[in-house]
Amino acid sequence: MNPIGLAHLTLLRLSPPELVSTAAEAGFDFVGVRVNAVTAGEHQYPMEPGSPMSRETLRRLDDSGLIVRDVEFLTLRPETGPADWRPALDAGAGLGASTISVVGSDPDRERLADTLAALTADAAPLGILPTLEPISYQPVSTVAEAAAIAGSTGAAVLLDALHIQRGGSSIDDVRALDADLVPCLQVCDGPLAAPEHLDLPEELPLGMKADGSVLQAEARVQRELVGHGELPLPELLAAVPAGTPLSVEVPHAALQTRLTPLEFARRNLAGVRALLTETRTHV
Repeated sequence: MNPIGLAHLTLLRLSPPELVSTAAEAGFDFVGVRVNAVTAGEHQYPMEPGSPMSRETLRRLDDSGLIVRDVEFLTLRPETGPADWRPALDAGAGLGASTISVVGSDPDRERLADTLAALTADAAPLGILPTLEPISYQPVSTVAEAAAIAGSTGAAVLLDALHIQRGGSSIDDVRALDADLVPCLQVCDGPLAAPEHLDLPEELPLGMKADGSVLQAEARVQRELVGHGELPLPELLAAVPAGTPLSVEVPHAALQTRLTPLEFARRNLAGVRALLTETRTHV
């Protein structure tokens, strides 16, 4: 069976303790927690070890039986170093996380690999593995590029259904990966082709920004629930190792204005369970 988790971006307006309680009530197996602000102006939850919010998150994890599988998010820029990633690693270790997601925004491949190798070395004593996510609008945009860099540094690859499609990677690219490079698959849905325009809400959670390209806006606030789009999800699921954990990353700002967080979480979980049933039927 594939464990199913709820990525924080799906319900970013919820604090980490609220996310845990909502995920547990909806029936998820794990959560991913944002411990590091990503976009300019984004409010950061105070998740340093020992903080009131971190302690409350741990209490709710203990009460529910859920785990924090991953924490996010680090952008590896030319100037990124230990001072940038140490707080996130410490917060993740305090929550018992096993992975931390990163994106490579440094166009210098050699320098990026050196930075990721240093991060991987610092994360290892804490039991945390960095996962490099190929993102369609970043310098590292394809599965093959991410695998080459991660494989040379001891890191892994974070696969995301939307970015695989938008970045021009294929199911064969996913199938070619070594199993130990794929600790998790982020799932969502959407149209096969990127939209030309998106109407965005005026206010986004935490002061998050979705300006820039349509690809950025779609990824951050306008993904579709699993089963409500055209992405080749059954084929993608069949291409990753059996039992790979699935993390639901479906920020859908418009739909969230009409549903409670629990209703939205339950709809997402139902979509993934239906996908798993469909995939097993055709295997």
